[in-house]
Amino acid sequence: MPRPVRPADFILYRSISDPSFSPDCRRIAFSVRRANMDDDSYDSDIYVVDSAGGQAEPFTTGKKDYDPKWSPDGASILFLSRRQFSKDDKGNALYLIGAKGGEAKLLHKSKDGIDGPQWAPDSKSIFFLSYTSRKQKDDVKVIRRLSFWFNGLGFVFNRRRHLFRLNVATGSVTQLTRGEFDIGDFAISNDGGKIAYLASTNELRPYISDVFLISAKGGRRQKLTKSNMEIGGLAWSPDDGELAISGDELPYGLASHSRVMTLNRRSGKVALAEDADRNKGNSLNSDARSGAHGPGNLVWDNEGIYYVQADGASAHLYLAKPGGRTELVIGGERSVEGYDARAGKVAFVAMSSDRLQELYLKSGKERALTKLNSGAYETLDILSPERLTFLASDGETVEGWVLLPKGKAKVPGILYVHGGPKTAFGNAFMHEFQTFAGAGYAVIYLNPRGSDGYSERFADIRGRYGSRDFDDLMEGLDFVLKKYPQIDEGRLGIAGGSYGGYMTNWAIGHTTRFSAAVTDRSIASWTSFWGTSDIGPFFTEDQAGGDPWDSADKLRANSPMTYAPNVETPLLLVHSMEDYRCWMVEGLEFYTALKKLGKEAELVLFPGENHDLSRMGKPKHRVARLNHYLRWFDAHLKRGR
Repeated sequence: MPRPVRPADFILYRSISDPSFSPDCRRIAFSVRRANMDDDSYDSDIYVVDSAGGQAEPFTTGKKDYDPKWSPDGASILFLSRRQFSKDDKGNALYLIGAKGGEAKLLHKSKDGIDGPQWAPDSKSIFFLSYTSRKQKDDVKVIRRLSFWFNGLGFVFNRRRHLFRLNVATGSVTQLTRGEFDIGDFAISNDGGKIAYLASTNELRPYISDVFLISAKGGRRQKLTKSNMEIGGLAWSPDDGELAISGDELPYGLASHSRVMTLNRRSGKVALAEDADRNKGNSLNSDARSGAHGPGNLVWDNEGIYYVQADGASAHLYLAKPGGRTELVIGGERSVEGYDARAGKVAFVAMSSDRLQELYLKSGKERALTKLNSGAYETLDILSPERLTFLASDGETVEGWVLLPKGKAKVPGILYVHGGPKTAFGNAFMHEFQTFAGAGYAVIYLNPRGSDGYSERFADIRGRYGSRDFDDLMEGLDFVLKKYPQIDEGRLGIAGGSYGGYMTNWAIGHTTRFSAAVTDRSIASWTSFWGTSDIGPFFTEDQAGGDPWDSADKLRANSPMTYAPNVETPLLLVHSMEDYRCWMVEGLEFYTALKKLGKEAELVLFPGENHDLSRMGKPKHRVARLNHYLRWFDAHLKRGR
């Protein structure tokens, strides 16, 4: 008999990523990851499945293997690994294994990390990104760069991310790019002669990238773009005459949607390949995935340009065909998590709000190739949310969901606010929400103004945090309470992380309707965020509307810290001690203010964790975090019942 979901039950889940077709499309390699509570880490192995059907089988057993890439000649599979690394070791390694199996061969090991490996078309070389570090005499940090640390990486003031080539036969490694810039992505031309890469060269505007071309042997670079775009993906046309890019010229600042465009490698001319008023990439919240799901991963073959698009509560796969037509390839109420496309076939990973990730094949008809998460459904009573829409007071339609626990009794409710703000809730699995519902809470989650998946106008709340977005949340909550009378309006909590943490702090300073709140990796003061966050200066100026000199009054007026004297709601503050996106100072200063004012507050700090604790943190810390949430809400929303 399935039982309610508990905090530690994510150990039952299998997350799938990095699907890679063999050259003949007969087999697909992919990564499978699962939490290991005994080691307090994650295990990952490479699996292979026959595209015609059959059982998906482990192909490696290193427990730290991921990101497989089939060689163009079909003879072997390249993958990244941390096998033979201790938990405290930095970096990873490149390995090679024969297509028929056998012992994996170590190609290259780097303490600076290896990212995004790609094969040369002749299968004789491998290109990858890695950091180069300036050596220091001692542990004293002498910083001269503005970008001095980054979430998940730590201090980066003496590091740059560059492109390297590895000779498979000899194992020799050559650095191809040098300089004071970081490469974000790259693509190798189909003839193997050129490499296009994205690099940010403006320290004050690091979100602006340019496309550069170099020979596959290195040498002088050619700049193709005009330093006026945010770019997040690259793919060569079949004839190598153009590049597909995913980007925008920031008409709505950082709230802008990216479009798929073509870039002529000779003239530098940019043309739209599609113009849907929807963002590219997958920004749906989930704590049951691994692997990349950002705006990149463009594929250009003879069919056209494949790309993922945020469609309301879903993430779908599209094809931009020659002549400007677009075709929906993978639709439905679900989230496309990653894919590979070849010869008209698509291997893709997908999930939904009540179904975990599996690997699928679209070749004419669509079919599932794996059932790796079937055991979770046998053990756990996974609930399905109910979708709703309501008309906001300004006439805009807003989408949301309610996840109700089983039973007919009156239950407390938790309004949960997503991060971003330009992310979204929807058709992606949330273990956290299943855990709250399993513990007897109704979970209410909405996509207020600022959310991704809708129009640019809908996403644009620059300079207006805490206004229209807050109204959407409160009006949506009123709508839900009227529609679902089983939710007790006298026992309501609010929670959220990152921007959701900001909104939690803001809400309890502007209303007393909540009996308890949990704020996670939050923002308390725009001024301190401006000076300490890895994205602080440019994000604050764009989203909050100014800097600490010219807009001091505005930043103060839009900071939850200003309204700390108004707080009557008991608040639990959760923060990671190595969160460089919303640094620990945000939690500390809001907690200190509340305690000094005599408010009920508690602070929980997680050492060694960063901004991604809730989805990628150490398994035991993830369990502890959810247990603290439940402890706090139980004490304040179930007391005396």
